[in-house]
Amino acid sequence: MPSYLAMKTGSASEAAQALLQSDLQELGIAARKFANHAMALDDQGGLGLGFLGSIFKWLAFAAAVYLLILDRTNWKTKMLTGLLIPYIFFTLPGVLFNLIRGEIGAWIAFVAVIVQLFFPKHFRDYLEMPAALILLTVVAPSLIADTFRNDFVGVGICLVIGCYLLQEHIRASGGFKPAFSRANGVSNSIGIALLFIYPVWALITMIF
Repeated sequence: MPSYLAMKTGSASEAAQALLQSDLQELGIAARKFANHAMALDDQGGLGLGFLGSIFKWLAFAAAVYLLILDRTNWKTKMLTGLLIPYIFFTLPGVLFNLIRGEIGAWIAFVAVIVQLFFPKHFRDYLEMPAALILLTVVAPSLIADTFRNDFVGVGICLVIGCYLLQEHIRASGGFKPAFSRANGVSNSIGIALLFIYPVWALITMIF
């Protein structure tokens, strides 16, 4: 009986590994096709890599905010969605970043701390992560806020977060195809895919 269970467990593990490898291959093929089409568009005098990178950054920022709101409401997931906070920090548009980092952000952070200290019952769970984002933006050292946000470091952190969330979402959905074919989770899958696409594209534009 134990040997039978060991064989069954081993076959299940091998099947899971094969499924993961197949999903990664499909993801790699899709990424290569997308990159080739974009390069061809740029060679033909299209929108340009930098312009597309800006669009992807805005889309990734919007997707991270959407997923954060979803996580604070009715998205039931075991993923470490707290990683969305540093992701939003590194993709926050310059106008919003400067606004939050200034006097307005300082006052918002001050009020958030006061409410958390003296009125904890009024500080709902869904306000914790937005407050953490405000605090992170306000207190971040200039080296991180002014340099790393627009450098390889910030893009690399976004890439690690995007890879982690994407592979966890695919694993939770039962594979690459189910993650992007179920009607009730397509928007989540697209949002998480954008979290991965932006840093990959940003690295390509930085290298080339």
